Amino acid sequence: MSEVKKITLPLTKELAKTLKAGDRVLLSGTIYTSRDAGHKRMCEALARGEELPFDPTDATIYYVGPTPAKPGQVIGSAGPTTSGRMDAYAPTLMKVGIRGMIGKGARLDEVIEAMKENFGVYFGAIGGAGALLAKCIKSSELIAYEDLQSEALRKLYVEDMPLVVIIDCYGNNLYETGPNEYLKSVESKHINN
Repeated sequence: MSEVKKITLPLTKELAKTLKAGDRVLLSGTIYTSRDAGHKRMCEALARGEELPFDPTDATIYYVGPTPAKPGQVIGSAGPTTSGRMDAYAPTLMKVGIRGMIGKGARLDEVIEAMKENFGVYFGAIGGAGALLAKCIKSSELIAYEDLQSEALRKLYVEDMPLVVIIDCYGNNLYETGPNEYLKSVESKHINN
């Protein structure tokens, strides 16, 4: 297996270029949370010529709707949301500077093209591991859209969040290359036996 890369945000263009599909990373730094309702609001604000509630330059968004924090916790369970729900909005947000996205599941070709144009990186988080991922979150601050409750826009500080680069800024897609590499290894075992 490949070595785990420790990376610290913000996700600059230079940092994005060093990441390849299949890389395992431990991510630290400031990220923002948003799901489809929040993405819709952000894109509507941009269409009206308004600024986002945070600086999108080199920012990373985690597609998550965390559960409420229990006493003594920073945040509740924080597992990834299916990323396809944000595909209609992701290209617009990348154009204004958002470079990193964290979620689960495949992305549309239009999103991958926008990633290539804007040096975006799509990180995969493990679905079903929300309680474990929440332990990486060291602070949580509500910054906008409180009425959306779990889908409100939050600013999080994370330390060593375990992720995998699913799609890199060159358009390489682990969901395509991974199965192909596996099938090649299986075929070569059958040929050699």
